[in-house]
Amino acid sequence: MNEVDKKSQSIFIVEDDNDLAEMLRAYFRVQGYTVAVAARGKDAVAGIAEHLPDVVVLDIRLPDINGYEVCRQLRNSRKTQHVPVIFLTEKREREDKLAGLEMGAVDYITKPFDIQELRLRVRNALRRAQMSTLLNPVTGLPEGQLVREQLTQTLRRENWGVVLAGIRGLNKFRDKFGFVAADDVSRAVTLMLANAVQESGEGDNFVGHTDSGDFVILTTADNCQKLAERCLVRLHPSIQYFYPALERQRLHELPESERLMVHVAAVSSNQFRGSSMEDLFAALAKHRL
Repeated sequence: MNEVDKKSQSIFIVEDDNDLAEMLRAYFRVQGYTVAVAARGKDAVAGIAEHLPDVVVLDIRLPDINGYEVCRQLRNSRKTQHVPVIFLTEKREREDKLAGLEMGAVDYITKPFDIQELRLRVRNALRRAQMSTLLNPVTGLPEGQLVREQLTQTLRRENWGVVLAGIRGLNKFRDKFGFVAADDVSRAVTLMLANAVQESGEGDNFVGHTDSGDFVILTTADNCQKLAERCLVRLHPSIQYFYPALERQRLHELPESERLMVHVAAVSSNQFRGSSMEDLFAALAKHRL
């Protein structure tokens, strides 16, 4: 990122020390960034969701909810889950750093800190974010604008098929078992779907994420239904193994609303009568396996 690039970048600073917060605001504004500041965790969550920043510098010790909880709430929201977070704190213990990184923080810097070091860490976080905006940070698959472009091109062609696959209930699973376990589920599903695509014999299938976080596979009309069934067969028996061993024994006791559930749908050009992506996803909602 050069000096021109960073002028369009925004930083949200969450710090209850007013003097430090104002110093950081003034410093980064001089560097060419747009800066917003909040002193309380709840205000930060609301402000970040309202005006999505490019990076968050987050103190852990706050007067209401702590920085870990702020980060957890950001990660649980589809809108804010990929915003880079740098923890800024007086805590120095290894366990504190690991806790912050497990919550999805991209970096961790302790007080007292060198302002030049913080500037470089912010710059590096922004560079990494800029490079990965088209890829999901957990699965490494395309998402966002790249997927929307692929879907638009698909609808203009003949002989196409779209398979939508996902795991429902992942947010509640994340709340109970943690971010690492939830990310492991996403990576496992990625691998299983990749294997299903490979077994289909269609080497040029496209796999990515929709804006809702589901997996989308673009294939041919002839292969569509068969591939969807193969995805269902691979995913459904695996659900129980996403849970810790002790939890598997009582999964049957939980209502569906509290369990991980497989969702697979498929639509091909042979049955589609719409013209837009909105029409496509409406059709997928009606063609669940």
